Amino acid sequence: MILATDWVRLLIVCVVFTAAAGAIAWFAGLATPKPFLKAAARAALQLAAVSAVITFVLTHLGLTWAFLGVMAVVATATSARRTGAGRKGVWVALSILVGAVPALGLLLAIGLLPVQGIALIPVGGILIGGAMTATTLSARRALDTFRDRHGEYEAARAMGFGERDAVCLIIRHPAAEALLPPLDQTRTVGLVTLPGAFVGMLLGGAPVWQAGALQIVVLLALLAVEAAAVATVVELVARGLIRRPSQDS
Repeated sequence: MILATDWVRLLIVCVVFTAAAGAIAWFAGLATPKPFLKAAARAALQLAAVSAVITFVLTHLGLTWAFLGVMAVVATATSARRTGAGRKGVWVALSILVGAVPALGLLLAIGLLPVQGIALIPVGGILIGGAMTATTLSARRALDTFRDRHGEYEAARAMGFGERDAVCLIIRHPAAEALLPPLDQTRTVGLVTLPGAFVGMLLGGAPVWQAGALQIVVLLALLAVEAAAVATVVELVARGLIRRPSQDS
């Protein structure tokens, strides 16, 4: 049971960290404190809401799948907004799901992941969240590069390149930078970071070897999911399916 004093300490720590993030960004000229305050408030409200319903959701498989669907919709909306692609941002759903769905299906098919809410929601959330991050970063880099190096695109077209090939020529490598965070996380796991799946299983009383085995599977699945997301983003941008309104021809 959590005592009132524990809640007070929790609140104080949360306020301090949020204020520190906003203040540092403001004084360094990186951003205003507003996005940090909004993110913290949303996180608190959303976690409170999820905590209130998660037990019920976990005991009903149909609701578990519905909850994963909500995760995918929110991830799509978030990534689409970040890319600034307007209505065309709906296409980011493809890059988010193209890797996450098969990866989750494979884990279920071979029996490494039980068909239970307690396993599906955290692992599905990790995969969808990773795909969302990779999609957002790669799409922003690709669209920014297409804008800044449009002259190179025109030159490639003048040399006989098709539209898709000309766009791919200039955006492929910048978009691939979105893979650096998951690559670094995988390379340094156990030395720099102890990811959530590993720590959660240890806290739940699982053997260390079992926690490590699950974590390596999740990390490698995440690599595949994020690589698929970035590759799909490159293809969608190259084909003109993801473009900012100002970049539509």
